[in-house]
Amino acid sequence: METTTLKLYSLEYKEAKTYLMAALFMAGNIVFPQLCHTVNMGGPTWLPIYLFTLVGAYKYGWRVGLLTAVASPFINSAWFGMPVPASLPAILLKSILLAGIAGYTAHRFQKVSIVLMLAVVVGYQLTGTLGEWLLKGDFYLAVQDFRIGIPGMLLQIFGGYLLVKYLIRK
Repeated sequence: METTTLKLYSLEYKEAKTYLMAALFMAGNIVFPQLCHTVNMGGPTWLPIYLFTLVGAYKYGWRVGLLTAVASPFINSAWFGMPVPASLPAILLKSILLAGIAGYTAHRFQKVSIVLMLAVVVGYQLTGTLGEWLLKGDFYLAVQDFRIGIPGMLLQIFGGYLLVKYLIRK
């Protein structure tokens, strides 16, 4: 597997760039889910609310990821009704885990690879599924991402890798 070393950042909350980058990734997390929701079961299949959280946290650090992870689901729910409010706790849990794991992985390894993206996605999904099971008390609902969302996880792994490696070169 090819590993690429690239410029990764760990922006601080006191930097204006943190909020600018978070706003850009939030926009991606608003537009992309709307596109996916035009297809039947597009949200549960493609898991679009997580892609730009992953990219933002990996490239610009956990703070950008956390801002994106928390704001995006609330904005989408308020503006478009998706995700439904009852789903917000589980989605927020997974989004926050994703931001933390992606930010940590990027900081720790200072490179991007398919294997690292796989570790991030599997890490937040497994941990988030356990948390969702505790929140909902229903194992079948908690494993929905593994039943329906494999295409979305693959998109996060390969799409996230490509976005971090090629499209965000600075």
